[in-house]
Amino acid sequence: MTLRFYDTASAEVRDFVPLEPGKASVYYCGATVQGMPHVGHVRSAIAFDQLTRWLEFRGHKVTVVRNVTDIDDKILVKSAQSFEPDWFSEPSARMDEEWWALAYRYEQEFEKAYETLGVQRPTYEPRATGHIPEMHALIQRLIDRGHAYPALDDSGDVYFDVRSWSKYGSLTRQNIDDMQGAPDADPRGKRDPRDFALWKGYKEGEPATAKWDSPWGAGRPGWHLECSAMVTKYLGSRFDIHGGGLDLRFPHHENEMAQSQAAGDEFANFWMHNGMVTYEGEKMSKSIGNTVSPAEMLELASPRVVRYYLGQAHYRSVLDYRPTSLQEAAAAVERIDGFLHKAAIRLGDFGLVRANWSPVSGLVEEFQAAMDDDLNVPKALGALHQIVRAGNSALMSGDDVTAHAARSAVIDITNVLGLDAVKRPEAVQGREHAALDVLVEAQLEARAAARAAKDWAASDAIRDTLAAAGIVVEDGSDGATWSLKRD
Repeated sequence: MTLRFYDTASAEVRDFVPLEPGKASVYYCGATVQGMPHVGHVRSAIAFDQLTRWLEFRGHKVTVVRNVTDIDDKILVKSAQSFEPDWFSEPSARMDEEWWALAYRYEQEFEKAYETLGVQRPTYEPRATGHIPEMHALIQRLIDRGHAYPALDDSGDVYFDVRSWSKYGSLTRQNIDDMQGAPDADPRGKRDPRDFALWKGYKEGEPATAKWDSPWGAGRPGWHLECSAMVTKYLGSRFDIHGGGLDLRFPHHENEMAQSQAAGDEFANFWMHNGMVTYEGEKMSKSIGNTVSPAEMLELASPRVVRYYLGQAHYRSVLDYRPTSLQEAAAAVERIDGFLHKAAIRLGDFGLVRANWSPVSGLVEEFQAAMDDDLNVPKALGALHQIVRAGNSALMSGDDVTAHAARSAVIDITNVLGLDAVKRPEAVQGREHAALDVLVEAQLEARAAARAAKDWAASDAIRDTLAAAGIVVEDGSDGATWSLKRD
């Protein structure tokens, strides 16, 4: 099947044909590091990590760029609050913390979350503050082409002239006359209230370290400009995929596309956006107290389970969180890991030899077709669990060939989904596992003898003792098998 993705700009699923055969270039918006990562940040990172892994599986050498916005109005505001007496309102705050220190501290929190949940490091992860000359050059190109102008009030601001670009609004299919200017934007110095800042002139009271010299006066870059300058530096004037959360379509991505194309860059061939995360059908909001953070999820479940949950829905759909969501994800992961554990005990090294998948090839092909179809992960996971069921049935019936093929397929699939990129909670390895196996098998033999003698009380007592130790016992036609209970 041809690899196909939904393109926001054309509002259709299109065949993915890379600009350069055998290669793929992907840029997705990273964090504005003004606070702790929230679940939306992490869901987006996992969605584009799945995309990257699938492109690699399909034979593409992928270059991934994920930016860090380390200078922004929100960062300056948060830093300023650290100098106020009520800085204790946020437990993670630091007194008298400079904006750049705050940004770096939160950047490390994002990196920790990404690593914990198995998100691959991008090829390049540029910071906005490291690319000021490229931003100056882009602004000048826009001025020279008649699409940008210095503010009319000598403030040092530079604005993009939205009415000078006839395609403005095309990404989100809006008419410019129906748009409103940003509610918190300062209209002074603009030709049109919808014009957006490319460069923000320095204002009295702002940190002296948060300004850079420019041809238009000291100041700092506008948010939208940063991404355009960074992506073209690392991926060129035309690249395959630009991604981010659905909330970034407007105004951020609309403005990005407008200023980049107005400057003469063809820019992204595909625009891909992941859906939001809700709480029992409602938008998450700190003000009403219905938020759940990645850190809170990781207190409730293992990283493997949290990644499964955040990556299980179609990337374009809304992912709804409920109090039972992680329990359901844990049960699904347990089925996968339980099969792999039993197969390892039954098959030993034989099960580690790469299979040709022939006994389960149809299900593997179903998985691949689902992933090729705009990353249909729910359908792909359905195929994965069918393979697990086929593998369990094969173990029960003594069909080692099918069990071997299923095990190899499951290992490959969990790897391409990134589930093997997080630490699996294996409690025992090597000699410890062998020792535990001998002890548990002795208990299972005693239990089998008790069942043969119809001593149900003794049989149940053995099972309860094993359960209390975290050992799950499953009875089958060829006897009982055991596995470790997963978190």
